[in-house]
Amino acid sequence: MSLTIPTTATSTVSTDMPRPLRVLLSVFLCLLALVLLLPILAVLVSTLQWNSESAQILREMSSTVLPDYALTTLLLCLAVAVGVAVVGMATAAAVTLFDFAGRKTFEWALLLPIAMPAYVVAYAYTDFLQFSGPLQTALRATFNLEGRVFPEIRSVWGAAWVFTFCLYPYVYLLARTALADRATHLMDAARLLGAPMRRRVREIALPLARPAVAAGVALALMETLADFGVSSYFGIQTFTAGIYKAWLVLDNRIAAAQLATLLLLVVVVLLKFEHKAQKKMRFSSTKSGNTGGAPIQSSTEVAKLSGKRLVFAWFVCALPVLMGFVLPLLFMLRPFLASLQSTDAPPPWAQFGQWAANSLMLGGLSAVLAVALALVLAFAVRTRPDPLTRGVAQLAGVGYAIPGAVIVVGLLIPVGWVQLKLPQAGVGYWLTATILGVVWAYIVRFTGVALQSVQSGYAKIPTSFDESARILGVSGFGLLKRVHLPLLTRSTAAAALLVFVDVMKELPATLVLRPFNSDTLAVVAYQLARDERLGEAALPSLALVLVGLLPVMMLSRTLRSR
Repeated sequence: MSLTIPTTATSTVSTDMPRPLRVLLSVFLCLLALVLLLPILAVLVSTLQWNSESAQILREMSSTVLPDYALTTLLLCLAVAVGVAVVGMATAAAVTLFDFAGRKTFEWALLLPIAMPAYVVAYAYTDFLQFSGPLQTALRATFNLEGRVFPEIRSVWGAAWVFTFCLYPYVYLLARTALADRATHLMDAARLLGAPMRRRVREIALPLARPAVAAGVALALMETLADFGVSSYFGIQTFTAGIYKAWLVLDNRIAAAQLATLLLLVVVVLLKFEHKAQKKMRFSSTKSGNTGGAPIQSSTEVAKLSGKRLVFAWFVCALPVLMGFVLPLLFMLRPFLASLQSTDAPPPWAQFGQWAANSLMLGGLSAVLAVALALVLAFAVRTRPDPLTRGVAQLAGVGYAIPGAVIVVGLLIPVGWVQLKLPQAGVGYWLTATILGVVWAYIVRFTGVALQSVQSGYAKIPTSFDESARILGVSGFGLLKRVHLPLLTRSTAAAALLVFVDVMKELPATLVLRPFNSDTLAVVAYQLARDERLGEAALPSLALVLVGLLPVMMLSRTLRSR
């Protein structure tokens, strides 16, 4: 999921637009709404098709796999929620409320785990910590031990460990922004009234950051529910893995649709929870001028940590970076270097060029389309904020929260319907044998990412520019072309980059909807790791990490510029 800094809502202006352009824009918005709604509507309609067969399937699922799916998903979400809340809040408080040697380095280093796809981290830890891995093998040889030294990493708790150290930056970034923007004056006032540091943190800083932590936890849980790579590779029975098993293994679309509906309902609840937390964040916001995250204790005796407190601050900040980025990167480098020296396996770069080309093509095409749609939609929201425009914008905004598994089922179900009614139309061919289906899934998921970035850029353009352009005779799409686009260059570039990176790392939709002989880096890494060929999976995995560093660098630069 993309990480952006909350911005204020942009004002809207009424722009005179010729009637043909208004009609064209309305048609575009209706088509975009259809594109975004079709997967969800297809899942819901398929679920409502009750008959004796579907009722029998539901009873069998309720007595067999459904309780396991629900319990495993619940345990995983609870563990991830506690983990990301503790790690994210602790790191945000350390770099915001205190000053110590290395704080500026940790400010950006704590964002690095965003660059690591969770399934890549799972591959790395499994290769190093499993029974036949180098660590347990060395310990058994050194201390003359027998059997398993560490618990099995492929478990619910192993998955929770992976997700915690991959997803805590959601909480870290939001909590850090909340503390820097809202705690400054109140903490200073409490210090002048004689409150000790421990009480200031407990009674002022932590309550102020609570909505931000709640929003970050909700985002992390939506990512956890949408995951397929970790749960499939670890062999744990989550709803996402169950959807794919019901569709691809059991060949039962009704069961897949019912599981997808349950997962969609959980995601909707989390999305409402996240929106509520965001509203609380905006409500409690102050006009503090400290937005740079500087330590608020710069003039007191505890501002500069030293001794045991300094070591503890280093431990709190270094542990997540080590567990979420440094160690997985080193673990993946080991099989990669070993594969370079191996003469049995083909060189890891033999087909790397084709995999990378497929990924770049899909990422670039999807980024261009998503940014173009986001530009037109954001322009429509700014110039004519009627119910249709606002509704489509909200649909685009929630698209990222829809798991890829739900989108896949929602696209394939209507394909099956059309194929039964019109077999000569060849709809199945166009959606599964070409890039149309996978790009459609990307548009549903990632248009909201582009829209958020474009609207952030629009928030910085005064509405007086629009009025001045109207006086000079520029209106309609000429306003977008001649006034807005030059001012949105950085925002559109950031939107394209975020969509590009998200598409490169996307696994569930790509795995099912990609055309034949068009594997991407994410799909190849998953398939090779599943076949225990981690030496060959290391190169595409490391390439994905390298690409993932691009938005981290952009985000770090944005935070420093603030």
